[in-house]
This record gives sequence, structure tokens and C-alpha cells, in this order.
Amino acid sequence: MRYFIVDDDAASRRMLKQIILEGDMGVVIGEADSGVNALEPILSSDPDFVLIDLLMPSLDGIETIDQLRNQGFKGNFIMISQVENKEMIGEAYEKDIEFFIHKPINRIEVQSVLKKTSERLLLKKSLLTIRKSILHFEEETKEESHRTIKDMVSSILNDMGILGEVGSDDIVSIIDFLSSSKEKTIQIPPLKDIYEQLASQTKFNSIEIMKESKAIEQRIRRTISIAMSNLATLGAVDYTNPEFEYYAPRYFEFAEIRTLMKNIQENEPAPRKTKINVKKFLQVLYVEANEKFKHSLK
Repeated sequence: MRYFIVDDDAASRRMLKQIILEGDMGVVIGEADSGVNALEPILSSDPDFVLIDLLMPSLDGIETIDQLRNQGFKGNFIMISQVENKEMIGEAYEKDIEFFIHKPINRIEVQSVLKKTSERLLLKKSLLTIRKSILHFEEETKEESHRTIKDMVSSILNDMGILGEVGSDDIVSIIDFLSSSKEKTIQIPPLKDIYEQLASQTKFNSIEIMKESKAIEQRIRRTISIAMSNLATLGAVDYTNPEFEYYAPRYFEFAEIRTLMKNIQENEPAPRKTKINVKKFLQVLYVEANEKFKHSLK
């Protein structure tokens, strides 16, 4: 499991990290001393679990969770608290916080909570994998001529584990738009032009189009970043994994993937800045999706 710790108390962060690593319960990919400082690194590293303190200055745990959810984070939260206020705990439960770690931190309690939450997540992932396999099988049994460019793109994004992420719909729409364009070329247009074309489908004045273009860019970068993390995790566990072998060198800057893999293997925090080559990703996706679509028509 991949954990991110948010607590304004350095001793608590240090103790939680030590319990996780010594108990062989996963890796700590990052930590922050406040909710404000946690937002960007959590969104970029996409941990499985965020251990977050309830009471923090500037931005408390619940407010931090709200902001992360609003920006598309779909990971899980475990609340750290020494508060017994029923109203505050009730508000945390409303945010889907099912488990609490109480302060002062107790090793046995932490290990018990993390074991339960990781088992639940693994079970959930197993069920999703089975469901995806069934859906994939059903799709494969359909007539190939019924498959569209969107189907091809969705299948590739699914392999990378990002179908359903906040920017995946934007990526599908972009490839579909480029593929249906009358002026088809092998090289895709400048990214700015692509974002503005997509934004103009829902916005109708220049200011709104510009804002939506920026939002599309951010959503796509975040989604590609998650794909990089997913593939790096696969590669760190099994270098011969077929998804890792196929997608990592084709769609991404492989040096960046190797850096992420090294951080995972050495239990180091994810780098604050990872080079994300959006143009390369969309270019390769555009070509591959169209090749698969043409092949399906034969």
C-alpha cells in the first residue's frame, strides 16, 4: 500500500512512518505538515491512503479532504485525532472516514487499522478487476465492427488504470475529435489549439473558453501523472508485467518512470516534480487508437 501522512506534529509523522515501514505494511510516498502543503503532492502522487490529522492550523483535516475530493482525488482517508467531540467525529464519518487512529499514537492500534483498511482495499480492487474482466470479455464477444474510436481509447486507458479518472473523459474526447476531423494528419496539432477546440464545445465566450482550456490541461496532466504512478508501481513489483513493458516506454519519458520506480523500491517520497510529456502521450494514443480501429474494420 502507498501512504501519505498529513500531520502538523513531526513526532507523530515520524512514528506513523516507522510503524508502517517496520511492520512491512507498505511505503510512505510523502508527508506534509499542513493541509495546505498536502494538496498538490497528494494530487500528483495519488496514494492509496492518506493518514490525516483532524485538527491542523489554516486548513483542518475535514477541509483538506473536501478540497481534495473537489479536485478529483479518489483515494482513501484515515483520520488521526485526539478529539472526542461527537459532532466533529460525525462530520468525519459523513466524509466516508470509516477508521480513526487515536492520539497518543499506539503501535498496535495503527497496525490493526492499517491491516483492516488495506484488506478492504485489496478486496475492492479484486472485485473491480473481476468486473473489468467480465466487461472486457463481453466487449470482446461483440462484433468488432461496432467498436468506435472511443472504445479503443477507453480500452487503452483502462489498461493503464486511469479509465474513470478526472481527465479520462477529456482524453477520450480529444482523440475522438482528432479522429473525426476532416483534415486528418499523423501529427496532432499544438496542445493549446486542441484544448481550445474541446473547450469551445461547451463554452461560448473567449474568457470561459480560456478558463476551461486551462482546466482541461490540468485534468489531463493529473490523469497522465496517475498513469505514470500506476505503471511505475507495476514495474517496481514485476519488471516483466505486460502492461508495464508495453505502455511505459511507448507513452512516457521512461527515465521519469524509472525515477518513480526507484522511489517506490527504496521507500522514498515521490519527487515533487515529474516531467509529464502530454504531447507524446496524446500523439501515441491517437496513432494507436486509430490503428486498432482500422484493424477492427477489416
